[in-house]
Amino acid sequence: MNQPFRVMLVDDHKHARQGMREIVSEGDDFAVVAEAASGEEALELMQRAAPELILMDISMPGMGGLEAAKAIKSAYPEVKIVIVTVSDDPAHLFEALKKGAQGYLLKNLNPSAWREYLRAIAYDEAPLNPDLALSILREFAARSQGSESALKGRSSPAHEQDDGLYREGLTQREKQILQEVARGRKNREIASELGLSEHTVKNHLKNILQKLHLDNRVQLTRYAYERGMVDPE
Repeated sequence: MNQPFRVMLVDDHKHARQGMREIVSEGDDFAVVAEAASGEEALELMQRAAPELILMDISMPGMGGLEAAKAIKSAYPEVKIVIVTVSDDPAHLFEALKKGAQGYLLKNLNPSAWREYLRAIAYDEAPLNPDLALSILREFAARSQGSESALKGRSSPAHEQDDGLYREGLTQREKQILQEVARGRKNREIASELGLSEHTVKNHLKNILQKLHLDNRVQLTRYAYERGMVDPE
């Protein structure tokens, strides 16, 4: 990386923004280019500040973090957004991912964990924490249970779900890698598990994203969950 990633901090509390600034400014990976006290202000700053990564508080007066994330991702899909919150409620995590966020950070994590996670997000290598991944799956299962009951008798068997994957052009190897991503595995862990080089795994991931018309690992994880590719147990 030749230039630091451009970061915008969005939080209605000045001291919270100061704390985030101190965390991300330690080292050469990130440069804070803008700060906003609301979702509305963040939207206004987007074109001028051109951030590549946004740390977004989930709870703010007016346009909250989830609504702002959705609006920003709609206008600037290439921007990475990490929701920052004091809550580990899986419902909040689920909603954040639905709005297009790439990650989810708890404010009580230590600074070194923040920096490590944000670097992984910036390099598109951040897996979901396995516990959080399981929370997403359970939240999705709970929300979809009612609709599944309504569609009883019309649901597709597992082999038809697999056929859907192959209609998207996924190979068996790509399907394996997609499943490992959904389990929260890092590239090097996937490479070791499948007997591949890390470079080969990265190339497969690039192809999978292109074939499925998705942007990041979080979206791949949700895709796999929604198609029953990961066992909730």
